[in-house]
Amino acid sequence: MAIKRSGNGKSKGKEDTQKVSSQKRARKPKNLQDNAAKTPSLVRAAATAEDNLEAQIRPHTLKNYVGQKELKETLSIAIAAAKGRGEPMDHLLLYGPPGLGKTTMSLIVATEMGVDCKITTAPALERPRDISGLLVNLKPGDVLFIDEIHRLNRVAEELLYPAMEDFRLDVTIGKGQASRIRSIPLKPFTLVGATTKFGSISSPLRDLFEIR
Repeated sequence: MAIKRSGNGKSKGKEDTQKVSSQKRARKPKNLQDNAAKTPSLVRAAATAEDNLEAQIRPHTLKNYVGQKELKETLSIAIAAAKGRGEPMDHLLLYGPPGLGKTTMSLIVATEMGVDCKITTAPALERPRDISGLLVNLKPGDVLFIDEIHRLNRVAEELLYPAMEDFRLDVTIGKGQASRIRSIPLKPFTLVGATTKFGSISSPLRDLFEIR
């Protein structure tokens, strides 16, 4: 589903330059080493506070999500249908410009379904074991969110095909003529893919998303 901008944003005016008096200079702290030692803890505390604030501000349900009326209606129907069947929601593909809430929407889907959401990006899934480890550790109904999914390499993408379609992970064991494929059953899950380049996703992968 496409995520659109809600309204035209107004460009901000240029900020006025501030004059700094050369006569009033900040005095250097006496104990530079003590302040340097305290800096990391202060940075960590500030980062934790910022994360907590973001978690509080971020909407957690479709009802609290502002805008994207068409997308919310589609997801509301899909979530209700999945709950009625007692199954995970169908795989979802979100596309649109950066900063429009694709990650937030995946977290909302997980909250509405009462499951956990695992978040990663396609560039982080370089080796087969990276994506295999994620898939094997998913719990029933979990949401797996892959950002920049158009950047998946061929190996990772081919591992996703049976995982999305049959909830199965095909692993190649051995090399050459002695190699064989072992199929590992996976827990049913929902894959939410996000991209800013819809046309860059291969057709076989795009077709596996029932909601797009």
